[in-house]
Amino acid sequence: MINIHATAIVIGKTGLLFTGPSGWGKSMTAFTCMTEARRLGLFSALVADDQVLLSKQDSAIMATCPPAIAGLIELRGTGIVKHDHMSPAPLHFAVLPGSATGENRLPVDGETAILAEGFELPALRLLPNIPLPLAVLMAKVPDIGG
Repeated sequence: MINIHATAIVIGKTGLLFTGPSGWGKSMTAFTCMTEARRLGLFSALVADDQVLLSKQDSAIMATCPPAIAGLIELRGTGIVKHDHMSPAPLHFAVLPGSATGENRLPVDGETAILAEGFELPALRLLPNIPLPLAVLMAKVPDIGG
């Protein structure tokens, strides 16, 4: 297993891994996506926040939570809160921060995120602090939540 700094969630049957530099809002964006999903009547659960253990099962990348932090997510400015969780879960996409400066306004189609050697996922770009992040992700990939 490989331990990475990220947040993993499941929306419906879709595993999303929020990764990128500290401070871009991985936890809050993931939490907002889970809240949006529930309002839409979709299943959502936290897999792991801050530390995500990655492994391979057949050809799937699996996310697991270290037992000490299971069901806990840090919401910056609010503290650590409990949330429904599941572990392990397959991952389908890596969500990376988009550029708010206007450069790379249109991310490259087919972009992938290399998480570690042998661990690569299709990448989706998302600007930090947008009010409806799940709606934006679903506009790009309508199958999220299915």
